[in-house]
Amino acid sequence: VAVGILDVDLCGPSIPHMLGVGRPDVHQCDSGWVPVYADAQKGLALMSIGFLLEDPDEAVVWRGPKKTAMIAQFVSDVAWGELDVLLVDTPPGTSDEHLAVLENLKKHRVDGAVLVTTPQAVSTGDVRREITFCKKTGVRILGIIENMSGFVCPHCSECSNIFSKGGGEELAKLTGSTFLGAVPLDPLLSGAMEEGADFIRSFPDSASFGAISTISRALLCDLEGA
Repeated sequence: VAVGILDVDLCGPSIPHMLGVGRPDVHQCDSGWVPVYADAQKGLALMSIGFLLEDPDEAVVWRGPKKTAMIAQFVSDVAWGELDVLLVDTPPGTSDEHLAVLENLKKHRVDGAVLVTTPQAVSTGDVRREITFCKKTGVRILGIIENMSGFVCPHCSECSNIFSKGGGEELAKLTGSTFLGAVPLDPLLSGAMEEGADFIRSFPDSASFGAISTISRALLCDLEGA
């Protein structure tokens, strides 16, 4: 599967670090910017503003029109090639970035949105507003994921519900959305993200591996049937 990741979290572009690609130079070709590949087989392409900043600590202090223009460039001026899936990573909320993505992907098929919450009410309340946003803009909700859903001790395998429990599943029921699954807090996953390591290959027996695999399979089946 050929996958592209478009990181439009302009103020906090963390995907390059999580995928361990650093800050490589972005090159131009006849079709536009060449995305950065996270694997030798060139199956995972990535574009992020993090590649374009001279200083990684530089703050992106932009008003809406400049954000919108940047996202338009990311959609139209990146030589993605033939992709099976383009995953757009947005910041939390319902702001300029989300509207700009939808506006610029109008000419393409938008399959839907995956909404991520944590169990507690302060987070599910935010996601309720995102559900309303999706309904108003005609975006299909592919499902809801509950992240940080308990902490599974790597030594004894006991699960402790640090933030509370079941908020994502309850939200899915209340709003008629699909509950895709719950991903527990996992030190192995956190460490891999910090180091930019391939978590899937490194820790197939971890608590969160099974959850992530199940969610991925469910989403791919949904997209293939769409």
